Amino acid sequence: MEKQLKVGIIGGGGIANGKHMPNLAKNKDVVMVAFCDIIEEKASEAAVKYGVEGAKVYTDYKKLLKDEDIDVVHVCTPNRSHSFITVAALEAGKHVMCEKPMAKTYAEAKKMYDASVRTGKKLTIGYQQRWRGDSLYLKEECEKGALGDIYYARSVALRRRAVPTWGVFLNEYEQGGGPLIDIGTHALDLTLWMMDNYKPKMVVGTTFKKMGKQTQTANAWGDWDPEEFTVEDSAFGYIVMENGATIVLESSWALNIADPNEAVMMLCGDKAGADMFDGLRINYVKNNRQVIEKPDFKSGGVAFFEGSSTSPADLESRAWIDAVKNDKEVSTKPEQALVVTQILEAIYKSAKTGKPVYITD
Repeated sequence: MEKQLKVGIIGGGGIANGKHMPNLAKNKDVVMVAFCDIIEEKASEAAVKYGVEGAKVYTDYKKLLKDEDIDVVHVCTPNRSHSFITVAALEAGKHVMCEKPMAKTYAEAKKMYDASVRTGKKLTIGYQQRWRGDSLYLKEECEKGALGDIYYARSVALRRRAVPTWGVFLNEYEQGGGPLIDIGTHALDLTLWMMDNYKPKMVVGTTFKKMGKQTQTANAWGDWDPEEFTVEDSAFGYIVMENGATIVLESSWALNIADPNEAVMMLCGDKAGADMFDGLRINYVKNNRQVIEKPDFKSGGVAFFEGSSTSPADLESRAWIDAVKNDKEVSTKPEQALVVTQILEAIYKSAKTGKPVYITD
């Protein structure tokens, strides 16, 4: 039997329990041997549920990283600690999957990227929306050149009333921001990936705190505490790339809109366009007629049966472990995630200063 990769989990909150650990548990090529959380009970519960017999429990990530048997570390902590934990893990000789966003700031994210280059260890960031069926289909079309030169895009992550009220989502110090850095980051990552354009030039941004002090909110997860709501409730960015291509980024947790939509986009090229607002639609001209193509992503074909499918998070996890085990290139490259963080930070900076931010790096 081939050697199984030994994985350590740092952070035992919602994203670890809802995404990382359940998908790793499905993979015969890995075993989870160590768990760390500042609340020992969380780490202990994860060890019982997902760990091998004798799995170790820690409250200090530095002690976990001293275990030389661990091959891979998943960083599932609040955004504030992504950078220093990831850098320490890479320098300890571990390959790292870090949950999105890469970091709170570009400088912190750059330290992560530099550490991966310096150590030769693999680093990837958890942008699982790339692994949706519609995303993979559209990416293939973009790579074929079906849309031509993509020069305008909309990145959309708009919720009407879906503010996360658990954990530290509302804490600016821990997270670095609200919906922009939480869900806007997914929409922006998808858009840049489709365009294969990672050279931003100028950013203008606005953020709003209009809803945070309200009560009787009709929020999906119950009313939030106005005293804890220290981040924006919506944010918008206007991004111009070096080649002139333009992206409008829209994000919200709470916004008075009738049609919310999340982690979707619109792309406009000189040959065709595409959007994900009503399923995936590709529009173009054929035989001098306007045509809209709508791929069918149902996997069935049999009455009352739609087939089985694998979740995007599961596909992401499997691709990551395969990259480590077989020394392949990671699917979400750290240099790509670095640019996402760079743009998000520029939007926040522009909103704070009221001025455009010009990116020179």
